[in-house]
Amino acid sequence: MYAPRFFVSMLGALAVFAIATYFLTQSLSTTLIETVICAVLLQIGYFLGVLYLVWKEQRARNALLNEDAAAMPMRDDDKVTGLHASNLNRSEPFNP
Repeated sequence: MYAPRFFVSMLGALAVFAIATYFLTQSLSTTLIETVICAVLLQIGYFLGVLYLVWKEQRARNALLNEDAAAMPMRDDDKVTGLHASNLNRSEPFNP
């Protein structure tokens, strides 16, 4: 989901929505109010979509880290204080 593409698509959808609303209601003020409400609802939907994608990516990364941690034998003198160095040098795609 790229933001510039979403905003251009959103403006196109809002323009079509505004034209259809104006032809249905024949009222400029009603058209303006309903178009603003539609724009707010689209923004809420976009925010929730991005939030879901971030949550899904975090869950996938945690599962990968847990899988790697289970595969690595731990010594008694090792201190686990964060990410292993092998996980920091990965060149994996953002969305696996």
